[in-house]
Amino acid sequence: MHGFLRFVGVLNAAVWLGAACFFTLVAGPAFFSAEMLSFLPRPHAGRAAEVILQRLFLLQQGCAVIALIHLGLEHFHSGRAVEKLTLALLVCLLGFGLAGGQWLLPKMHELQRVRYGAQTTPAQKQQAAAEFASWHRASRVADLAALAALMFYLWRLTRPAGGPRFAPLDKFKR
Repeated sequence: MHGFLRFVGVLNAAVWLGAACFFTLVAGPAFFSAEMLSFLPRPHAGRAAEVILQRLFLLQQGCAVIALIHLGLEHFHSGRAVEKLTLALLVCLLGFGLAGGQWLLPKMHELQRVRYGAQTTPAQKQQAAAEFASWHRASRVADLAALAALMFYLWRLTRPAGGPRFAPLDKFKR
């Protein structure tokens, strides 16, 4: 049972990290590449990226919930205490996913609507563009922080657990 739990935990973390890496490093930038913008105008490319990003946030939320359940099951099965750092990390990652999907994405969508809307004044468009740029920078920093946190989580998940912190002195006798 322990081997199966570990497999599920590592598989979940790998899918989560892989999806985050793929969107942050490959798919997200592709929507605004010169090739994409040559046939899909910027507002439409932005909306297409939002659709994919919404699904990414749902995946992140699902993976965080699975990871929290896995952490609880592993604690129950092994009897070891839950590592507070791992729990805090997972709660923060779930918070990132919820904040991104429920708050940031709708806010940025509204700013894009104002920025490219036909009924908005040039001053409103300029203000929306500046505000969008600030939020976009903040979201990129949060994406990179989440990637680092996911890499750390995967590392913690794959390292041997439950062993002694220091090796006994007699282990190194000749």
